[in-house]
Amino acid sequence: MTITAGTILISMPSLDDSVFEKTVIFITEHNEKGAMGFVINKLFPRALNELEEFKHSTNFPLYEGGPVEMDHLYFVHRRPDLIEGGVVIADSIYLGGNFQQAVTHLTNKTIAEKDIKIFIGYCGWDQHQLEDEIEEGSWLVDTAGSQIVFTSQAIPLWELIYESKE
Repeated sequence: MTITAGTILISMPSLDDSVFEKTVIFITEHNEKGAMGFVINKLFPRALNELEEFKHSTNFPLYEGGPVEMDHLYFVHRRPDLIEGGVVIADSIYLGGNFQQAVTHLTNKTIAEKDIKIFIGYCGWDQHQLEDEIEEGSWLVDTAGSQIVFTSQAIPLWELIYESKE
């Protein structure tokens, strides 16, 4: 079991009735200190323009990235030509960068939903914690490719991936 940045995790039914019920997580960092990732298939109930600081921006969906730091925005994208400063994760997907540039490009419609996903909060694991959870059967590690991160919100992603593994 090798977990790297770009790995996709699918929650197992044993996590039902938890914050991770039917979640698909994109791992953006994994090292000797632990792991970080984002839930990519759970919409946040408010859009970007419904947040006070971004009330003049476009109506753009936000995702519940995870239970940690729910007062911060994070984003992944695949437009380093338009957003400076991101860190390459995998398969030409970048974490972060100049958020003001990202918002400007969203408002101008030069970046579309297929190129960026914005999260409130993230998922975090201490050293070896994620490996232990995988070993105990809480997560299925998927090798479908990290481009699934930008799949349309209309597609029931967890069901699609989990049922294809059965």
